[in-house]
Amino acid sequence: MKLYRRRNKKTGLPPGTLVYLGDSIEQKTTIELIDYNSEGYTKKTIQDVKELETCLNEKTVSWININGLNDLAIIEEVGRIFNIHPLVLEDIVNPDQRPKFQDYEKYFYIVLKMLTYDEQQGEIQAEQVSMILGSNYLITFQEHEGDVFDIIRERIQKNKGRVRKELSDYLSYVLIDAIVDYYFTVMEWIADETELMESDLLENPSSSILKRIHDMRHQLIFLRKSVWPLRESLAGLERSESELIKDSTKVFFQDIYDHTIQIIDTVENLRDIVTGMLDVYLSTVSNRMNEVMKVLTIIATIFIPLTFIAGVYGMNFRVMPELSWRYGYPAVLVLMLAVGIAMLIYFGRKKWL
Repeated sequence: MKLYRRRNKKTGLPPGTLVYLGDSIEQKTTIELIDYNSEGYTKKTIQDVKELETCLNEKTVSWININGLNDLAIIEEVGRIFNIHPLVLEDIVNPDQRPKFQDYEKYFYIVLKMLTYDEQQGEIQAEQVSMILGSNYLITFQEHEGDVFDIIRERIQKNKGRVRKELSDYLSYVLIDAIVDYYFTVMEWIADETELMESDLLENPSSSILKRIHDMRHQLIFLRKSVWPLRESLAGLERSESELIKDSTKVFFQDIYDHTIQIIDTVENLRDIVTGMLDVYLSTVSNRMNEVMKVLTIIATIFIPLTFIAGVYGMNFRVMPELSWRYGYPAVLVLMLAVGIAMLIYFGRKKWL
């Protein structure tokens, strides 16, 4: 519902109008530029957006990372410099986009969900990462500071692996691969939490377990919505005939595609397990209620004849020989006890107890 309330800000505006729909309104927009090739590496913070114009003519690969989407003037200027379509800019400042891939001939527009696990709150945090892949540059847009790309920055700085030897298409691969790899970390947490819930469910199926099951179902639904469209995006990158992606790089995108399929299978399996846990909880509660009702029914059934006997001898008729009998009271008590024991023996032989 919060998403729909935010979208009301765009009601009546023409297509391509930039309206920031995120929550980080006070965050300062920062731009980090990393230039590299096989021979050198530079990293700096951009103060004036116009400095990015030099990236178009450089012979190096430029990775431009923009943190914060609330400064629309900076986003518009970046769009002007790199000739980004207004509809793409509109999607970039809307952090609730579905993961997708779009080919604009001179550049690719890629949207992903970067997932992390918050141990303090015990839940999955998601952030949209938008990428503009050009011939010699890659622009990444993030709403918040902090990401899973630190290991990539270290590899570029220390010239580890083949990143510095490749072009921007390979850089896009390693960034997407870092995001997808972190999905496995999230999946491990979900699997551990699911196993713990299953153990608690068998030992003590309380109402708190039911809340945890529903929370986990919501987490899995959100994870599924983040991963399924990513599979389509990776398939589009792999099948693209654009010169922006070399044939040698498409093999690596195929590898990420396989990882995505594996994650999807795991998500579906966990959803089935959690759904089964919900059925187990409902069955356990129902069985417990049935046991309680069975005990109460047996007790009520035993007291029916006893109540009848007590009712008969509670009538105020004058002619009742047993009332004047010396041993009438203990005899009635013994009779009630014998009837109760006989009914218990009968229930036991019928295996109703």
